[in-house]
Amino acid sequence: MSGGPTEGDVALACMRELVGALVALGLTDACVSPGSRSTPLALALARDGRVRVHVHLDERAAGFFALGLGKATGRPAAVACTSGTAAAELLPAAVEAHMARVPLLLLTADRPPELRGVGANQTIEQVGLYGGYVRWSHDAAVPGDRPDPGHWHGLALEAWGRSLRHPPGPVHLNLPFREPLVPSRGARGGGDVRLALGQPATGPPQPTAEDARDLVGLLGASERGLVLAGSLRAPAPAVLELAERAGWPVAAEPTSGLRVPGTLEAGQALLGDQGFLASHAPEIVLQVGAAPTSRAGLAAAAAAERLAIVDPDDLVADPHRRAERRFVVDPEALCRKALTAAPARGETAWIRDWRAADRRARAALDAALDAWSEPSEPRIARDVAGWMPEGGTLVVASSLPVRDLDLAMRPRVGLRVLANRGAGGIVGFVSTALGIAAAGGPTVARSGDLSLLHDVGSLLWRARRGPDLVLVVPNNDGGAIFSMLPQRDLPELEPLFVTPHGLDLAEICRAAGAGHALVLRAEDLREALERARAAGGLQVIEVPVERSATVRHRAELHAAVAAALR
Repeated sequence: MSGGPTEGDVALACMRELVGALVALGLTDACVSPGSRSTPLALALARDGRVRVHVHLDERAAGFFALGLGKATGRPAAVACTSGTAAAELLPAAVEAHMARVPLLLLTADRPPELRGVGANQTIEQVGLYGGYVRWSHDAAVPGDRPDPGHWHGLALEAWGRSLRHPPGPVHLNLPFREPLVPSRGARGGGDVRLALGQPATGPPQPTAEDARDLVGLLGASERGLVLAGSLRAPAPAVLELAERAGWPVAAEPTSGLRVPGTLEAGQALLGDQGFLASHAPEIVLQVGAAPTSRAGLAAAAAAERLAIVDPDDLVADPHRRAERRFVVDPEALCRKALTAAPARGETAWIRDWRAADRRARAALDAALDAWSEPSEPRIARDVAGWMPEGGTLVVASSLPVRDLDLAMRPRVGLRVLANRGAGGIVGFVSTALGIAAAGGPTVARSGDLSLLHDVGSLLWRARRGPDLVLVVPNNDGGAIFSMLPQRDLPELEPLFVTPHGLDLAEICRAAGAGHALVLRAEDLREALERARAAGGLQVIEVPVERSATVRHRAELHAAVAAALR
């Protein structure tokens, strides 16, 4: 190839064709981590002015940042990395994207085939690395072996389409490169791709007339029904219209997009009160979306005489294997079809009882929350959700934060609530929240102290680079949830499960260049939120909470609700 283009020139040209085709399909954002083997790919992304490139030191953080972008926009973001263990760092994000049905493009650089299996440095088996957690995986040709633009356009179309095809999820394109990796000075080659590429069909299957008839039959079988709305990627307001027509109460989780006026204001408190449920056990439960997050919601679904599930993303959301019917269809379209023939019961004694009990439970919750002078995690959840500006996004961590929000949040409009509830872990929470914030709009993340520390590298790296994000962190010095689980009776509770860290979050924020505010009184949180939003950048609001108070507060809330319902 003397005098002609080098291997690096060809690789850059091919990657520019690949990136250009992805941009033509709708790619706007890519996360890149430093590495030598990924040089042609990184340069192609960086030199295409239509792509926002977010640089991360940590590949795991890059993966979750890209996942957050995909979660917020519904479009896949790309995450590109070098070979070896860097590629393995993307597995947690791939798992969450798979479980939560989030589109994601995993672009991993690799050694060429002749360097695999011979002990070459930074070489692992990357083909099939993500197993069943990707919708599609392909080991591409070395660019020098397939330099024709059409080949790379085809790969882009396949990857993009597979990621968005219902149900959406991650795809993996493994990209081997030979040395030299750096192109000749001034080499550009290709990349200005403006193709009339068709978009893949997206969205859940449409319901049939039989689906609608079956749902109408279920609604007509008993007035003693209950709708449980779990996590949904897109709200389905027709669910609420249908429940109103049938006279069934709706307990909607915040991540369903349906926690709006008209649904139960204290649904989880009612479901968790055994005295109330003893006389108000639903005969039929219609579960929409993912399986319930709370134990009370799961128990209600498991105990119902009849359970039907509307499962648009084919999550198989039936952990107790109780469902007699699972509708793997668009819930909005299904309920719209059923509305024309569903029974109109009006206000029955059943729905009156639920609404009256709900008013008493909500009043008891608020009175108890407002009575405490010390901060409490459920009140933090309620007050942050209530304060959020119209059109804002609240990102909530797993473990206690998402459960506190489900317990305490009042129904409202104009708020989007997102969480990593696919696999339900705390890994990558800060990175995910930053990715969601990068998509635009006011964003607040309700973290736990361990969720923050588990992903503290993202705080350290992104604080001076944006985007704007407010992190509200109740700090109880460890994992308080274990004090409410069977592990609480073990002598090893503190060192093995609670894992108290004793770290000074203010010093960590100072080192990172993030803003920090300390809130010691519950009534001061709103003012701190206003200041943090006005300051911009990455702001941390720390609220110290005694771990013993975390347990006590929940017991008092349940006791207050029980008393109000008697």
